[in-house]
Amino acid sequence: MFTLLRVLSGRRVITEQLPSLAGAWLVAELFYEFHSFSLECAAFLATWFVFDLAIQAVRRVAGGPRDPLAPASQR
Repeated sequence: MFTLLRVLSGRRVITEQLPSLAGAWLVAELFYEFHSFSLECAAFLATWFVFDLAIQAVRRVAGGPRDPLAPASQR
């Protein structure tokens, strides 16, 4: 988490990570009732990953700015 906030610009955190975090949190609160903190936390993190993946895919298709942190083969 520290690296995420340190490496990404504030603008990217607000425009990309915050919406995916909020969406994952909402889904977790509404649908995840595993009666285990560990399982719910893992499911929340997996949901955040999928939401962020979707945002990055839409950004790539829409022709957004290239990610300077991505490996050269993916730019």
